[in-house]
Amino acid sequence: MNKQENLAGYLFHEGTNFASYKYLGCTLKIVRDKYHYTFRTWAPNARAVGLISDFSGWDAPIYMSRVTPGGVWELLYISDISLEKQPYKLWIETEDGRVLKKGDPYARFSRGLADGASLIFTRSDFTWSDAAWFRHRAAVVREKNGAFIPYPINIYEVHAGSFMRHEDGRPLSYRELADTLVPYLRAMGYTHIELLPLMEHPFDASWGYQVCGFYAPTSRFGDPDDLRYFINEMHRGGIGVILDWVPAHFPRDEWGLFEFDGRPLYEYQGKDRQESRSWGTRFFDLGREEIQCFLVSSALYYLREFHVDGLRVDAVASMLYLDYDRDAGEWIPAPDGSNINPEAVAFFKKLNTAVLSEYPDVLMIAEESGSHGGITRSVSEGGLGFNMKWNMGFANDLYRYLSLDPIYRAGEHKALNFPIMYAFTEKYCLPISHDEVVHGKRSFIDKMFGSYEDKFSEARAAMLFIMTFPGKKLTFMGTEYAQFREWDYASSLEWFMLDYPMHRAFRDYVRELNMLYLSRRELHELDFDSRGFSWLLPDEAKKNSVAYRRIDTDGNSVIVVVNFSGSEQTLSLSLPRSNRLEALFMTSPGALPDSVAVERAPGGYRADVKIPSFSGAVYKEKIGKKTIKL
Repeated sequence: MNKQENLAGYLFHEGTNFASYKYLGCTLKIVRDKYHYTFRTWAPNARAVGLISDFSGWDAPIYMSRVTPGGVWELLYISDISLEKQPYKLWIETEDGRVLKKGDPYARFSRGLADGASLIFTRSDFTWSDAAWFRHRAAVVREKNGAFIPYPINIYEVHAGSFMRHEDGRPLSYRELADTLVPYLRAMGYTHIELLPLMEHPFDASWGYQVCGFYAPTSRFGDPDDLRYFINEMHRGGIGVILDWVPAHFPRDEWGLFEFDGRPLYEYQGKDRQESRSWGTRFFDLGREEIQCFLVSSALYYLREFHVDGLRVDAVASMLYLDYDRDAGEWIPAPDGSNINPEAVAFFKKLNTAVLSEYPDVLMIAEESGSHGGITRSVSEGGLGFNMKWNMGFANDLYRYLSLDPIYRAGEHKALNFPIMYAFTEKYCLPISHDEVVHGKRSFIDKMFGSYEDKFSEARAAMLFIMTFPGKKLTFMGTEYAQFREWDYASSLEWFMLDYPMHRAFRDYVRELNMLYLSRRELHELDFDSRGFSWLLPDEAKKNSVAYRRIDTDGNSVIVVVNFSGSEQTLSLSLPRSNRLEALFMTSPGALPDSVAVERAPGGYRADVKIPSFSGAVYKEKIGKKTIKL
């Protein structure tokens, strides 16, 4: 190895090589018309390591040399022809004499599935044309007037394999997905797409969450340049791209990371942390410097090489909590006696510092189901450094509330008013996610109580509440047209439902609501700031109703009223001096008044708004033609 390679190896073992994919895996140099392929892997416990492949033979390995004390092995293979997309595996002889045939952990392409052979992919022929998008991104993901991201973020969550399929059941390719999704997302008013994990995974039913190839976009939909095309087209269409990323765990498939060199290597050594009971997977050893390089480099790889705009980091709680999915006596407390994994805390700080120092305008979104404080506080202020977090408690409480007969909802009114008590403790995204529309939890529309017609009315009111409540937004595919069937990863969404008037009308309603969210600064400028919200009626439990203001940075405001009861309700709103409320948006046009008079009342002014059952509206306060500021 030369000096540069020696330094890369040193930094890898030290835990600070955040471009380790340029050092390990398969890299190429062309020297005097010869193709010099260098293969490197980390296997410190191996007795011997070799390469088997189409181009060198599968029966006997070409042996690699150990080149660092920490266990990096290397082979230079010189070819007269390009070996791009040729398959290979790593042949590993363990200390006890067993032979393992592994995919390359740093492979940039893979056959995946049960075979797991890595594919050489050292040269991209793709030309990017998304410079205008990056100028837009830099303007959006920043602080303005004391508010962080004072712009609308409305995410459409997609599972690439089941969004839409050909008549013969084949999923759309990356390129077909781009050509289909870009016009749809633009027409519907979504600002971003979030994709369930696209990294190579053996098992379709894992939805991509059991990853073996952390640097290899799945070959199910095309090659890495096809994914580049997808992202480039999204950007050209004004749509940001967020990838689901899984640094918590990996599966036990024999070609993957599982006991890679014959012993636990990528996973924790101790049984108290090593394996997930529920998932049957292995947890990454976050205390090992080489694992930190592997994971942080993976995150940066997609940001650098694929122009991704953010990562949604899966299963953060499983990494943070030592007692996650464990019973008493099955876990060992941290040195301070708590259940918090200090190695995970240090890892997240390292990850987010590395990512956001290089890309301050990307989104690092935590899916964290616990109550750990400071998830979205900066590292310099003692937090973990994410800049957004899914508000899973908000979603779960609201779904439980909506499933109840309205006569019982008064006792669960806290689902509507309690979330504001913690809404500004983190920078929240409000998710209607894939996790909530599978495994008997029912689709979003089917969570609603009541008759077929009532479900649609309640779903419209629920969507209005979500889209006007503080926090950025995420909606799983199919929710926007009220698919009744639970999501099935193995088949297409039921797009034929749009042939039915109720479903087509619901899709049109969601589009109009999205456009309201995009166009009204009051609904997105202060999503993370208490200045952006004030209650008018927080405690109308018996009426199953709430009313509140959303406010922008200039003091402009809108009033939102929502009635989740099964009967018409009159809500009396105390207001400053004004002579009418003018409707901007209604869940049921024609059923609510376009204009509401404001009358003098003891101590001020009052507007009595009559709201039909399962309905809501957004109003502006007016004096003549003039809008009132607070």
